[in-house]
Amino acid sequence: MMTLWASAAILAAAPSAQADLDRLAATLGYRYTILTNRPASCPTGTPRCFEADIAIAVPEGAPSLPVEIRYSLVNPVLKIDSDVFDNRTINGDLNVLTLKPGQSLEPGQTYHVKLTGLGAFFSRNHMMPNATLAVAGLTPRVIAATRTGTDAETGLETLPFVAPMTDEAALARSAPDDQTVWRTPERAFALYAERGAATPVDVAILPKPMKVTRPAGAPVDLSKGLRITTQGFTRAVIAPALAGLPMGTVPLTIRKQAGIVPEGYRLAIGQGGVTVTAADAAGASYGLRSLAQQMAAEGTTLRPLIVEDAPRYGFRGLHIDLARNFHSKAEILKLIEQMAAYKLNTLHLHLGDDEGWRLQIASLPELTEVGAYRCADLSEKTCLQPQLGADPAKDAPTNGYLTAADYSDILRAAKARQIAVIPSFDMPGHSRAAIRSMEVRYQRLLAKGDKAAERFRLVEPGDTTRYSSVQHYDDNTLNVCIDSTYRFIDTVIDDIAALHKAAGVPLTTYHIGADETAGAWVQSPACKVMMGKTGMQPKQLGAYFIERISADLAKRGIAVAGWSDGLGHTDPAKMPASVQTNIWSNLHGGGVAEAHGQANRGWKTVLSIPDLGYFDMPYAADPNETGYDWASRGVDSFQVFGFMPGNLAANAALIPNILAQPKAIADTVPLHSGRGIAGLQAQLWSETVRRDSQVDYMLFPRLLALAERAWSKPEWEPAYVAGTGYQPNDQRVDRTKLLAGWRDFSGRMGVQMRLLDRAGVIYRLAPPGARIVNGRLEANAEFAGTPIEYRTGNTAWTRYDGPVAVAEAVELRTRTPDGRRASRTITVSP
Repeated sequence: MMTLWASAAILAAAPSAQADLDRLAATLGYRYTILTNRPASCPTGTPRCFEADIAIAVPEGAPSLPVEIRYSLVNPVLKIDSDVFDNRTINGDLNVLTLKPGQSLEPGQTYHVKLTGLGAFFSRNHMMPNATLAVAGLTPRVIAATRTGTDAETGLETLPFVAPMTDEAALARSAPDDQTVWRTPERAFALYAERGAATPVDVAILPKPMKVTRPAGAPVDLSKGLRITTQGFTRAVIAPALAGLPMGTVPLTIRKQAGIVPEGYRLAIGQGGVTVTAADAAGASYGLRSLAQQMAAEGTTLRPLIVEDAPRYGFRGLHIDLARNFHSKAEILKLIEQMAAYKLNTLHLHLGDDEGWRLQIASLPELTEVGAYRCADLSEKTCLQPQLGADPAKDAPTNGYLTAADYSDILRAAKARQIAVIPSFDMPGHSRAAIRSMEVRYQRLLAKGDKAAERFRLVEPGDTTRYSSVQHYDDNTLNVCIDSTYRFIDTVIDDIAALHKAAGVPLTTYHIGADETAGAWVQSPACKVMMGKTGMQPKQLGAYFIERISADLAKRGIAVAGWSDGLGHTDPAKMPASVQTNIWSNLHGGGVAEAHGQANRGWKTVLSIPDLGYFDMPYAADPNETGYDWASRGVDSFQVFGFMPGNLAANAALIPNILAQPKAIADTVPLHSGRGIAGLQAQLWSETVRRDSQVDYMLFPRLLALAERAWSKPEWEPAYVAGTGYQPNDQRVDRTKLLAGWRDFSGRMGVQMRLLDRAGVIYRLAPPGARIVNGRLEANAEFAGTPIEYRTGNTAWTRYDGPVAVAEAVELRTRTPDGRRASRTITVSP
């Protein structure tokens, strides 16, 4: 019998072979079904597993080809049960199903592959698209059935090949103490009812101002527009904030005045005009943004109003991951404008990781020529492997990078809105895109006999260390003991600093990542030499790397930033004076102690805590919501809004742990006197976020709640007392004030949703809560006043205005205020 590869070679020689593969990829059926998260048993040594089924339907008349099926699954595959296929993992999440010896795909047959994976599978959206058919010698093709779709009503991505997940009991976590429940329409109804109706809007400004008064006096008519006068400011430094206001004849005076805190402002409406007073351009811009929001609420006739406002925290950030899946310059520019509207002042751009390198570096062109693209070339000579279900087309939206000109445009747009930009290229772990790209460079120069081939090589040939990263890569970590690693990093930093300088925006902070370095370097010859000279152990090498890079940055006048787990291993005495640490441990997983401990080092401590700040987590425990769930099964706007950043342990009163269990939080590492939190940052990682519209969906409206918490101190937050712990439902956290604050926020959100509609932001519309009681349908919305529609059968959608009699199952959805989009449709039955 011919081998697979011999027969493939014959196929490749036949003129029709590629056409046959194309036809099979276009017509092959492919269906992924999650069977259970609670199987009777898991493979030995595996604490938790799930079972799934991949159904592969071969159409009648299909050509007989020795194919393999490449697919991505973020959970490691433990085993498969199939008479026809074997499975192997290539790297990361990329797997391949190969035909067993003597097997072939027969026309008209459906083959089932029972798959057992590590962990649990809670969301349909965890299954990656773009499974690929491959035959040696032919161009691989994406199986058409595994491509994404677009929902006509929501405008969001769909995964038509993934079966619905409807059995809550079978799909619950196998841990017996997990208290998570799905947010069904009935549960959502009870939750929204408990939170209460929105407060009628008076002052619509978001984030909530520090102090607001309504003096007596005649309204100000702005229907003729505003005539701008500046004192101490040029119009250019506040131009983006002015752009949202109508121009005309009513006086608007923008005055610079000493004595107001940085970013603070005073907005006065009355006596026939408007005055904004601030000490800096940021404060003046924020005052103008607040004016625009109030005009959106009141119209062109404004009652007298005085706003005296300043931020609680100086760092108010947004992190966007462009590395896992690329997102367009247009999307970044849109986000920058929305950041300015809601008074966020730091954009953290994650531009390099295992799955992609997203910024043009002129002196190292391979970083984007190779590292910015994922395709079907498993040899990685022209691109990276197709991790995360990548569409292999070069022009796919998930592929690409920011050119130097793009990056300059982003820097200038951010500067114009008083937003600092922090670039991030994770290292020494999470560096696979750089490693593979530099290996292509090495091989190219080596073939030419160029003596510079080794100069930026990031692979040490004699390193036989075996490790697996958190994302299951075995080759994603820079070798911290070879000179070429530091030569590469120096070149990248200097090129980025030059881009900043050319844009007129000096590079002040550089984020090195420094997290999740998994067991590398043990068998590295270079590291053995270094350890022999210094007495270091392998586990100390990561700290050595961070300390060295931090010192190199400090010599350039650049502050180092990194994730708290890596930075926490360093010796503070060996770190520069200026360090930014992003705290990303869970509140119930050591986050409080880590935040306090690193703040006590004198570091600029930014809360990036997943319980409220990881916006790649789903909004709610629902199999139809997208997002990873390793940190939380649900982070909704209410949880973000209720967060108490000034008293972290107090959050035990409101936020349960990963198993939805109410748990106490102790303050085991108290803050030292004079130490504190620098601010908050929202994170959006992009493993499951492939479209710009999904970026909007995952960020908004949660980002508005985080902006409020970064700007305004919550009235329900108890004063911090060192060493004080808190219990679930602790009475020292005033829930009455929390609910009153939420109702006020909900009222202001009605105005903000209209503004987001106007700006083209595809924010998430939460499906309505609903129940049927005694034959009557009752419905409510996350934000009171959001339009709700319902229908029975295939009848037309009807606006829900109050309880209505029904005799059968009812479908419901919410709509945007402008009527252009709908939420997911949910169903309730009598």
